[in-house]
Amino acid sequence: MLPSKSKSRTFRRKRVKTPGGRVVIQFDRRNPQTPKCAICKKELHGIPRKLPSKFRNLPKSKKVISRPFGGNLCSSCSREKIKEITLKNVNVNR
Repeated sequence: MLPSKSKSRTFRRKRVKTPGGRVVIQFDRRNPQTPKCAICKKELHGIPRKLPSKFRNLPKSKKVISRPFGGNLCSSCSREKIKEITLKNVNVNR
């Protein structure tokens, strides 16, 4: 019988052959999805793939990228967004 905590599909079931020749089931947590850009849905680099409980314990420097729109947009989309904002500000000031 499996322990009740292992019955849920939160854990990935992996069959592993032991040195004694038996095949046993090992349980390991599934990895969460990688953080994605809010506009183009590309993978954000520099932000780790962690469960929220583990992510909470990381220092702030590991959670965000130190630029405007850091943990939300990829570099190309943030560049476009900054250009868009500055053009809007220039048109308002004229």
